Amino acid sequence: MTGNSTETIRVNEIFGPTIQGEGALIGQPTVFVRTGGCDYRCSWCDTLHAVDSEYRHLWTPMTTQSIWEEVRKLSGSVPLVVSLSGGNPAIQPLGSLIDLGHEQDYRFALETQGSVSQNWFRKLDVLTLSPKPPSSLMKTDWSLFDQCLEMAGDQPEIALKIVIFDDIDYEFAKDAARRYPNLPVYLQPGNHTPPPPDNADAPIDIDGITSRLDWLTSKVVNDRWFSATVLPQLHVLIWGNKRGV
Repeated sequence: MTGNSTETIRVNEIFGPTIQGEGALIGQPTVFVRTGGCDYRCSWCDTLHAVDSEYRHLWTPMTTQSIWEEVRKLSGSVPLVVSLSGGNPAIQPLGSLIDLGHEQDYRFALETQGSVSQNWFRKLDVLTLSPKPPSSLMKTDWSLFDQCLEMAGDQPEIALKIVIFDDIDYEFAKDAARRYPNLPVYLQPGNHTPPPPDNADAPIDIDGITSRLDWLTSKVVNDRWFSATVLPQLHVLIWGNKRGV
């Protein structure tokens, strides 16, 4: 193993096994390690409890070893996918955790907006880059995004995942796909009703989400954008806005 297994990582929650609810690994059994902290403040963020410093009291400093012990306990020591999420997990020192898991045949997936690059990206099995569209009120720096791709090299499987709320977001997604024609693209209708961080039972607007999914599907088909994959947030459809599933 390389790296330092005593490095401190800010952890918001560790949970599972459950299924991955979106992107390239949708439906696959997964344990989630959700880190605390993010360099973005998206207008529709649905994980503010892992983003905003107002909730930093919910983030526990943990060593790589203690995180790994919890992952093994949850999975019963049976190898599966470990999803590194946030917030923005790219701001945390996760390389040693990946090394620990790989020694025992676990696979690691990470999703990030592509604003922070790390040399341990090349250790990942799956890297999902999710540039935030205009509805987020964030602006993508494509030079930083390119640095993430450079750091990952040809080691992990890499995919684009873009949340779509409206026509402007859709055009943003098409532009991103043109920039990176060799990357598979996953399009996801946005969740209308992100929950307050302290309210796990906030209702979701199922009719709104399914309507947007229907709209997005029609857009993709009518444009003959046949290389794109349109997916819902499966976990939202099953469990709503509950945390830890």
